[in-house]
Amino acid sequence: MSRAEMDALGWDECDVILVTGDAYIDHPSFGMALVGRLLEAQGYRVGIISQPDWTSADAFRVLGKPRLYFGVTAGNMDSMVNRYTADRKIRSDDAYTANGEPNKRPDRAVTAYAQRAREAYPGIPVVIGSIEASLRRIAHYDYWSDKVRRSVLVDSKADLLIFGNAERALVDLTHRMDAGEEIKTIRDLRGTAFLVPSGWLPSPEWGVHNSTRVDTPGKVDVHPDPYLMVAPNTASCASNGGTAAPAAAGEAAAAPAAPAVLEKPIRIMSRAERQAMEREKHQRTVVRLPSFETVSTDPVMYAHASRVFHLESNPGNARALVQAHGERDVWLNPPPLPLRMDEMDGVYDMNYARAPHPSYGKARIPAWEMIRFSVNIMRGCFGGCTFCSITEHEGRIIQSRSEPSILREIEHIRDKTKGFTGTISDLGGPTANMYRLSCKDPAIEQTCRRLSCVFPSICVNLGTDHSKLISLYRKARAIPGVKKILISSGLRYDLAVRSPEYVKELVTHHVGGLLKIAPEHTEENTLNKMMKPGIGAYDEFKEMFDRFSLEAGKKQYLIPYFIAAHPGTTDLDMLNLALWLKKNNFKLDQVQTFMPTPMAMATTMYHSRRNPLHKVTADSEVVETARSGKIRRTHKAFLRYQDPENWPILREALVAMGRADLIGNGERHLIPAWSAGEGAGMPAAAYAGSAPAKAKGGGGHAAAAPAGRTARSGKAGVAAAAQPQVRGARANALTGSLTARKSLETKPRASILDTIKVKKPASPRGRK
Repeated sequence: MSRAEMDALGWDECDVILVTGDAYIDHPSFGMALVGRLLEAQGYRVGIISQPDWTSADAFRVLGKPRLYFGVTAGNMDSMVNRYTADRKIRSDDAYTANGEPNKRPDRAVTAYAQRAREAYPGIPVVIGSIEASLRRIAHYDYWSDKVRRSVLVDSKADLLIFGNAERALVDLTHRMDAGEEIKTIRDLRGTAFLVPSGWLPSPEWGVHNSTRVDTPGKVDVHPDPYLMVAPNTASCASNGGTAAPAAAGEAAAAPAAPAVLEKPIRIMSRAERQAMEREKHQRTVVRLPSFETVSTDPVMYAHASRVFHLESNPGNARALVQAHGERDVWLNPPPLPLRMDEMDGVYDMNYARAPHPSYGKARIPAWEMIRFSVNIMRGCFGGCTFCSITEHEGRIIQSRSEPSILREIEHIRDKTKGFTGTISDLGGPTANMYRLSCKDPAIEQTCRRLSCVFPSICVNLGTDHSKLISLYRKARAIPGVKKILISSGLRYDLAVRSPEYVKELVTHHVGGLLKIAPEHTEENTLNKMMKPGIGAYDEFKEMFDRFSLEAGKKQYLIPYFIAAHPGTTDLDMLNLALWLKKNNFKLDQVQTFMPTPMAMATTMYHSRRNPLHKVTADSEVVETARSGKIRRTHKAFLRYQDPENWPILREALVAMGRADLIGNGERHLIPAWSAGEGAGMPAAAYAGSAPAKAKGGGGHAAAAPAGRTARSGKAGVAAAAQPQVRGARANALTGSLTARKSLETKPRASILDTIKVKKPASPRGRK
């Protein structure tokens, strides 16, 4: 971190200098610490430059010139996602910076840092990585500039990009450079990308599969009839149905010379030999994607390129990819092979300090506070949700740690992490319950090209046995000094219901009152675009959750998460979701609007309005997309239908949809006919189909909750978290009672379990 630390260690130079956009925290949940410790374990001297001033190259000279290379990352998050909201507004804080201070990293940090590192020491190789570089390795749609941008390799001028799980590639690269190999000649590492001259191939044995065009039907050749007794007429055998030119009058057609006969002995190949030959040919084939110039102007070709890219993502059968950028090509080697369990243990068992760097003093770093008592037990996700980029970065194959490694880390937290009171905040990863789940047959896994193992249904070849995870939970609870093990990672409930024993174990011992769950939507059309299960799977899990909570004598709630304005979502879909929320007595506190992140398939839908989940053609399915600010605000407002600030925009939307019958002051209505602060308001009669307010409430609408029903799931306080609606007196702010309008007063909630409280309505007597 500083020259003084180098002097204390007796270093005259660093072998590798890593640059990051995050505050430096020596913990395996932070990529920079993991990479630094990994290289240190290989015997290299590693320096860290954290959140440097990107406006000058001087900040990149503080540790001197690295002997081998600069390693540049944006940090644990894409810098644009870190700094901007889904509405393109600048965030007020940064969880990965001391005291949450914002504006400590530049936009597109990988590009900015790489350019400054090159400026500081020209001639020193620059290697880029992390999720930002990984998700921008080919031409990609950039939501913040609303255009297709070039590969980050081109803009950053880096020598090499390492994507995905980088441990193997990074160690191999460092050793080879240390042995004297030039970085420009290292072209065979899986999980790497680099710039090459147009048309470059690793060797003459390589072939090219051209995927620069959308497939279209070609000429259909007529098969000869073996029973035909006359010679067929071949006069019209020209390509594409053309006719051959007749011979000139009096000119005899010259007979073609007979070709030389080449005799070859027939060799019968075994099935194993044929398969080996096909595999070798497959491994020496590169798929050429449509060029940057093409996808930047043609949305259909962008969607086609996205589909091809995602189909070539299984490390077992993925081919190399190449994409032209002007006069050069961006070459992507196949994805890295997953780490074995012992390799995962080696990565996480290194000597981490498990604390922020001492230079931060007593500053609070929110991201560290969130994870310091948690344990990462696995990587990867085979869910394939189209709005999520985890799969594109970590892959679909689950990489799990062993039980002893995980239990050792829990003991380490107990003994050495300051502030530990006995509660482990999470045992998880990208998902809570994919630990040690995999394909039943490795041979099938290697050849599979499915985009998801659980959509449209759970694959019959997927092992869903949760017994190993149950065993881990029980052993973790038995560690002396550990009072509670909580599960905070998002749960795949469609997998969990396959193991009622797991659900019972989870609900009985590992839920701290609230459990996160992500149905994301209720409507089949939208869920299909998300590659998420139907709402019936949520209902099945909720029944189990409530039953096992009751058996355990605990009052616990589900926190459902929903997304507004996802590609494929119509106004009617959002209305139906709002009616479902009202029927189930949910009130969402904070909600999540879809954010198009680079490389995600939902981002492709957003930009191209085509569905890359199926074959893409010029006339293929058009995906409805909420792009304008007003439509996105309307969809977001449907999720918070109970908020008076959203009532005006919802009234306008409902009238336009022909559903003004949902505007009124009865139980069967979604929103009232007026809202606080609107003066005299608008009478309910102004809306067709609305009913006047009744003292005992209206009724009859299919979406209305049954009288007296109380919700057992949902709480507020986190993004898109649902809070059970309190069904109290009808004269309150949410029903729009005229007698309560002038006496409305809301009190701040002290905790997540509090509900909205209002004063009792004032007596009508004495009002003017």
